[in-house]
Amino acid sequence: MSRNDIGLAVIGAGMAGRAHLAGYRNAPAVFDPPLPPVRLVAVSDLDEALAADGARRYGYERAESDWRRIVEADDIDVVSVVVANHLHREMVEALLAAGKHVLCEKPLAPSVADAEAMVAAADAHPDLVATTGFVYRRQPAIAAIRDRIGAELGDVVHFSGQYWCDYGVDASGPMSWRYRGGPGSGALADIGSHLTDTAEFLCGPIESVSGAVFSTSITERFLPAGHVVGHGAAALSETAEPVENEDVATFTARFASGAAATLSVSRATFGHANQLKFQVSGTRGAASFDMERPGEFGYVDGSSPAGTGGYRQVIVGPHHPYVTRGMAMDFPSVNFGSNDLFVFQARAMLEQVAGLDTLPPVAPMRDGLRNLRILAAVTESAAAGGAAIRIDD
Repeated sequence: MSRNDIGLAVIGAGMAGRAHLAGYRNAPAVFDPPLPPVRLVAVSDLDEALAADGARRYGYERAESDWRRIVEADDIDVVSVVVANHLHREMVEALLAAGKHVLCEKPLAPSVADAEAMVAAADAHPDLVATTGFVYRRQPAIAAIRDRIGAELGDVVHFSGQYWCDYGVDASGPMSWRYRGGPGSGALADIGSHLTDTAEFLCGPIESVSGAVFSTSITERFLPAGHVVGHGAAALSETAEPVENEDVATFTARFASGAAATLSVSRATFGHANQLKFQVSGTRGAASFDMERPGEFGYVDGSSPAGTGGYRQVIVGPHHPYVTRGMAMDFPSVNFGSNDLFVFQARAMLEQVAGLDTLPPVAPMRDGLRNLRILAAVTESAAAGGAAIRIDD
C-alpha cells in the first residue's frame, strides 16, 4: 500500500457483489484489534446504473463501468472480483500485475488450466494477498463442528452432504451465463464448489470421487429481454438457447484419511431456496448442520446417560467462533445469517492485508485451484459412467 489507509473496490455489483460491498463497509466495526483506516473507493459493473446504485447504497466514492479503471487506479489496494466465472482470469491477472490484493469469488475459474495460471500469477507476487471466497468457512456452526472433530468426535468415518437450491426449478427463468459452459459448470460449479470445500474443511483432503451422475430437467431457456441481476425474474425474448450444463449432480468421495462421503447438489429442488446441509459422523460422536437453521447445530456423543441419549440441539452463541464481537449484539440466540459471513470474510481479508494475525486467513487462491480439480474429477467420473477418478495436485 502506498498510503496509510486501505482503498477498497468491488468488480461486479450484482447479487453476490452487493454482499461484498456491504461486507467491506461493515468490516471495521467488528472484532479486534482496530483496522487501519478503510476507504470505500469504487464499484465497477458493466451496467452503469447498477454500479451507481451500489456505490450510493453502500457508501462508495465512485462507480465505474469499465473494470480496467479499477486496475489503473492508484487509490485502490484491495479488490473483490465478483463476476461471471469466465471473466475471472483476465481480471485477476491484471489486478495482481498492478499490485492489488485480490479476493476472487468461487469457483476460481472456468477450468483447471485457467486456475493454474491465476495461482502462478499470485505466486509471482508473494507480497500480495490472493484469496478465494469460500465464505461458508466463516459459518460459526461449521467452524464450531470443525473444532470438535478429533478430540471430541473422534476420527471422521462418513460425511453426508447436500446443497439444494431452487433457483433453476422454474422453466420460465431466463437464460444466463449460469446455464452455459458444458458439463460440470452448472450446479456442480456454482454450489458444489461450496459443498466440496465444506467437506474438505471439515474432513481433510478428498483423494478420489466416483459414482457421479448428472441430470438436466430443463433443457432450454429463453434469453431475457433486458438486464437480469442474480437469479431474478425477467421479461423473456422469443429466442431460446439450450442449457449446456447440469441441474443436479450426485457422487461419492473418499478422503485421504479413509473416510467416505456421499454428496449431492441441485439447483432445481422445490422448497429449498438455499440449503447447505450435512452430517459428519466420527468414531466417538457426530454433528449435523442445516443452513436453513444457521443459529444451531446438532451434536451427539457418549456423554448422555442411557435413556436420554441422542442428538441434541446446540444453540450457537458467543462461545462459538466468530460470534463474539462479530455482531453488535453477541448474545445467545440473537441470530445471524449469510450476510454476516461476508462481513467476517471481508474483515479477515483486510487483516491479512494489514499484516494483523487474528482471524484465520481467507482461503488462499491455491485452495480454489484444488477445488476445481475436485470438480473436474467429478465431471470426468460422470462422463465415464461413474468411474472412480483420483484427485492429483
